[in-house]
Amino acid sequence: MVSNVTSKSKSTNLTNRARMLVSCPDRPGIVAAVSRFLYEHGANIVQSDQYTMDPEGGLFFIRIEFDLDNLDARREQLKADFAVVAAEFNMKWSITRASRKKRLAIFVSKEDHCLLELLWHRQSGDLDADIAMVISNHDDMRGLVEPLGIPYHHIPVTPDTKAEAEKRQLELVSGQVDVVILARYMQIISPKFIEHFPNKIINIHHSFLPAFVGGKPYAQAYNRGVKIIGATAHYVTEELDGGPIIEQDVQRVSHRDNVDDLKRIGRHIERTVLARAVNWHVEDRVIVHQNKTVVFS
Repeated sequence: MVSNVTSKSKSTNLTNRARMLVSCPDRPGIVAAVSRFLYEHGANIVQSDQYTMDPEGGLFFIRIEFDLDNLDARREQLKADFAVVAAEFNMKWSITRASRKKRLAIFVSKEDHCLLELLWHRQSGDLDADIAMVISNHDDMRGLVEPLGIPYHHIPVTPDTKAEAEKRQLELVSGQVDVVILARYMQIISPKFIEHFPNKIINIHHSFLPAFVGGKPYAQAYNRGVKIIGATAHYVTEELDGGPIIEQDVQRVSHRDNVDDLKRIGRHIERTVLARAVNWHVEDRVIVHQNKTVVFS
């Protein structure tokens, strides 16, 4: 396995590419105003996706990728100029550099399948992000992580030490990472921690929410004789497993599958769903509105 430092990147040159995300009340002229603004500033739109909740009084969402010569030097002025357009249409918006890789902290416990999937995606160049660190309440994954040149932090968690452990976690990630990934991390994240990363903590839930929450979901599913099982990736909020859903998937099962079969199938779905959700987030393809998401996948 190659080092994280030397893993290949995507072939497209992103030096002068930016991504714009916009949400605003729907009305005529939004696309024209944004396109005209980019044209007048010399930008070339290379991709555009849009969605309206309701053409009459709903919200409008748009994601645009564009190339602009000398982007780094011009980005702050571009944002200042666009603020005038945004104010006219009451927009919530962002403009980010595609070349700036987001930095991830991956939290994991004892199950390795989701962590391994993200490590593989990073090494193969399919995850356009940097894994800044892995944090675990167990030491089991150190041998998988450190040979790749990724820092591994073992922070045990018990009921008596949970507050202190979370304080140490926050010290490690604050100002160092953009996104926290819970890759089957079997601890509840406190509201205080969530405040530091609003809509920037992604969890993988080991069932097709909202069904079979709590412990032993596959045993619950088996006992009910389900015919599909699945997984859900969502942003973490104070409501346990109730945050905005980014991605879900399912697979058919039958009476022939026992609990171990369901777990094996479930692990495959979990790692695939989480990888998709993380990819879409780091590529600025997700807009959160209230407790839902618009995903330009």
